[in-house]
Amino acid sequence: MSQSPHIIIVDDEAPAREMVGDYLKMHGFAVTLCDGGTSLRAEIETKLPDLVVLDLNMPEEDGLSIIRDLKGRINVPVIMLTATASPIDRVVGLEIGADDYIAKPCELRELMARIRSVLRRSVPKAAAAEAPAKSTRDHLVRFGTKWLDLEAQALRDDEGNEHPLTASEFGLLKVFAANPKRVLSRERLLELANARDAEAFDRAVDLRIMRIRRKIEPDPTRPAVIRTIRGGGYLFSPAGDKA
Repeated sequence: MSQSPHIIIVDDEAPAREMVGDYLKMHGFAVTLCDGGTSLRAEIETKLPDLVVLDLNMPEEDGLSIIRDLKGRINVPVIMLTATASPIDRVVGLEIGADDYIAKPCELRELMARIRSVLRRSVPKAAAAEAPAKSTRDHLVRFGTKWLDLEAQALRDDEGNEHPLTASEFGLLKVFAANPKRVLSRERLLELANARDAEAFDRAVDLRIMRIRRKIEPDPTRPAVIRTIRGGGYLFSPAGDKA
């Protein structure tokens, strides 16, 4: 990115958000601090961030509700901060679109590394706008009714319309694209997708596949592109046939 990535920190505890904000500013990020969902929504009305770091446990509005609303408004990466959130909360957060999570109080160097990792997997705004002109078939993989652009990390239909993908959904599609006509177990999918928390992602992988199928399958109730192999896992069939 030519400009400093803009990160919004959302935490109802002022010392915590200020500590994170000061650390990120020291390392070249542009930072905005918000104390909850209301101030976050007001902020994104004026300027879209590159990433949001969001505390799940806040008194007025919980983080899961904010993630769900945020993802319904804009396609922005979200890293969850979890102090007391249960594994189920983490799974739900990942399922509704969060891209990663980290325990709170967090080790600031680890948080910064995760921010940079998620930003690398995200589509830069300018690149996303220019992707249709730059993409070649070398960067495109056909998934049923859509094309996956590996370079721009985008999913598009035949008319060029982009369909939002979370970073974890893109990670799974990228693994399938590299392993056509091979049965991949859930464990192997997680390994190849570099899922940090195998337990949390494993319990959500079936739901993620279901969401992907809704976007790419001609008939999601009878999946032919990403098929379930009983006792084995999943198989990507590029031609979308049953062979």
